[in-house]
Amino acid sequence: MKPLLIAAALLLVPALAPTVAMAQVAAASMPNSFDRPASQAARAPAQPAAPASPAAPAPAAAPAVSMTPANARSEEVLREIIAGGQAGTLPYALMTEDLGGKVRAQEATVLPLLSGLGAIQALDFVGSRDGVDMFAVTFATGATQWVIGFDDSGKVAALLFRPAT
Repeated sequence: MKPLLIAAALLLVPALAPTVAMAQVAAASMPNSFDRPASQAARAPAQPAAPASPAAPAPAAAPAVSMTPANARSEEVLREIIAGGQAGTLPYALMTEDLGGKVRAQEATVLPLLSGLGAIQALDFVGSRDGVDMFAVTFATGATQWVIGFDDSGKVAALLFRPAT
């Protein structure tokens, strides 16, 4: 997997709109799996449901997304990256050289964003697509969506976060 960094974190700061243009172009090239997962992309449009009768049972909840050891590692590394960023020291040793260089170039912008989000309230695995894992992370001050992917050597090669929609 070709190393990739999409600094969509800049979307969190409306005042930085001129610098966001590059992040938006890069983000536009990645499928938006949070809004429409691959498993739903080929489905036909949903038809309106028939009115429920008073005795009808409540609809079943959506099936839970199952975690695997690989997803658990993604969650562990993501938590470490977020904690490091909030503490002011990103764990570059976990990243590929290419990704680390790109993150370092944006560190002055990314670190204040991460520390301004506050404590993690919830971190939920959303799914996997095209070799990356997707997570919904709720902080004290807002909700975000994260994508994390690894290269063949196990280093983080793809990292993205943006406000939740």
